[in-house]
Amino acid sequence: MTVRAGTTRWVLGRLAGASGTVVVASVVVYAALQLVPGDPLATLTGGKRLTESQLDVLRQTYGLDKGFVAGYLDWAGHVARFDLGTSSVYQDSVNSLLASRLPVSLALIGYAAVVTVVLGLGVAVVSAVAGRRTATLATVLTSGAAATPPFVAVIVLLAVFSVGLGWFPVTGAGSGFLDRVWHLTLPAVAMAIAAFGVLARVGQAAFADQLRREHVEVARSRGVGRAAVLRRHVVRNSLGPVVTVVGLLLASLFVGTAVVETAFGINGIGAFLVSSVSRQDFPVVQAVSLLAVVVFVVISTAVDLLLPVLDPQLRPAVTR
Repeated sequence: MTVRAGTTRWVLGRLAGASGTVVVASVVVYAALQLVPGDPLATLTGGKRLTESQLDVLRQTYGLDKGFVAGYLDWAGHVARFDLGTSSVYQDSVNSLLASRLPVSLALIGYAAVVTVVLGLGVAVVSAVAGRRTATLATVLTSGAAATPPFVAVIVLLAVFSVGLGWFPVTGAGSGFLDRVWHLTLPAVAMAIAAFGVLARVGQAAFADQLRREHVEVARSRGVGRAAVLRRHVVRNSLGPVVTVVGLLLASLFVGTAVVETAFGINGIGAFLVSSVSRQDFPVVQAVSLLAVVVFVVISTAVDLLLPVLDPQLRPAVTR
C-alpha cells in the first residue's frame, strides 16, 4: 500500500466514524421525545384541550402519526435538508429562531476561546521555563482554575466586578463591536477559567517533558537562544497533546454557554436551550442537542486529521 493510499484510507475511515457517530446521536436525540413520560402530545400542547382535528395536525407536524423508524427517517430527512422543524412554543421555524441567537453565542465562544488559549499557553510556557517557585505558583493557580465550575465563576465575577466595582454590566450582550466586547468580557472569562486551567496544566506538562529531552540539551549546548529553543523544539514538539486538548475544550465551550448565558441574561443558544427545556419545546431541544453533537464531532475529527500534520511521529501510523 502506498503512502497516499494509506493516508486516503485513514482519512476516509475517520470521516466514516464521525458520520456514524452523528447518525447514532441523531437516533438518541429523536428518541428523547418518544421516551417522555406520558403522552407526547400532552407535552407539546402544554396540557391544553384541543379538538381531534387539531391533534391530528400536531401528530402530522411532529411525526407522531408514524412508527418510530418511519418518524425518525422523516425527521432525519428534514434535518439533512437543514430543516429543523417548527417550535411548539413560538410556532416559528427553529432555523430562524437559532439563526437569530447564534451570532452572539459564537462571539462569546470565540472570546472565551481566545482567553483560554492565550492565557493557558502563556502560563504554561512561563511556568515551564521559570524557576521552581514560579512553576509551583502556576501549578496551584491552574489547578484551582481547572476545579472551578462555571456557575461558581459566574457568582464571583458578578459579585466583584459588576455589583461591587461596577466595571462591567450585569446582563445583556451589548450592541456594536466595542460595547459587545465590554458586555461579553465577564461571561467569556467565566467560561474560560476552567478551560484555561486544564490547558495550562497540559501545556505545562508537555513543555516540561520536551525541555528534558536530549535534543533540547544539544541545542542549548550549541548556543541556540532560549526563544529559538522554545519555538523550534519545545512548543512545536508539544503541539500534539496541546492541540488535542484545545479541540476538546472548544467543543466543551459550546455546551458551557447554557449556564453562563442564562446567568448573564444573554439571548444566545445556551440560554435558549435552558428555556426550551423548561417550556418543553422539544423541537428546539432536539435541534440544539443535535447541533452540540455535530460541533463536538466536527472539532474532534478536525483535530484527528490535523495531528499527523503537526506531529511527524504520527504519520507512520496513518499510512499503515
